[in-house]
Amino acid sequence: MEGTHRRWDGLDTLRGLTLLSMIAYHGCWDLVSLGAPWRWYDSYGAYLWQQSICWTFLLLSGFCFHLGRHRLRRGLLSFGGGLLASAVTVLLMPEDRIFFGVLSLLGSAALLTIPLDGLFRRVPARLGLAGSFGLFLLTRLVPGGALGFGGTVLAYLPARLYRNDLTACLGFPPPGFFSTDYFPLLPWLFLFWTGYFLYRLWPERERPALRLPVVTAMGRHSLLIYLLHQPLLYGAALLWSALACW
Repeated sequence: MEGTHRRWDGLDTLRGLTLLSMIAYHGCWDLVSLGAPWRWYDSYGAYLWQQSICWTFLLLSGFCFHLGRHRLRRGLLSFGGGLLASAVTVLLMPEDRIFFGVLSLLGSAALLTIPLDGLFRRVPARLGLAGSFGLFLLTRLVPGGALGFGGTVLAYLPARLYRNDLTACLGFPPPGFFSTDYFPLLPWLFLFWTGYFLYRLWPERERPALRLPVVTAMGRHSLLIYLLHQPLLYGAALLWSALACW
């Protein structure tokens, strides 16, 4: 993230704060999955917590697409990180496998946006922002088989679209599909593009400058932290569970 050779500290700080929220959320998930009783974790409030993390990461990633000079490399690194997470969970924890999780989505979104960037720059920013966010809301129900807004179904999609793991990447998971971290292109690509157009509406000289040394540094190394945090958290949760039983 090096627009004009300078980082936006405020964006790194926001990303770092979101990482801390994600680490706390996943720590709770590990404890609950190992048997810790906490009914609230299955509540709508916990769902909103999880969604706030996802939305922030995706909007930031779309926003930061414009910053830096190594878009292809960043996209490939994110997608490769997603493949690594999938391989590790499939081999070592198949009951908690990750298939097309958030890293796979972020990498795919960046790689798809690279060839579309020239076209998108011709679209008025406000129109692009409204259209992207509107399509995100419209396609939120696609993995469940429908188009609609919120709980209102406008149309059901053909069952033949939901065939296999490949269609699951697009947002059409087959019957029985399971992933503990699942972010298909539909609807989430449109939220990434919402962040993309949001950048174009941002006043060029107004860079958020909030800096919290440790948190900001975390935001600068988000991919590494994302890859390492869950194995460390799960190991700590297993140790806690063993000590509690002992």
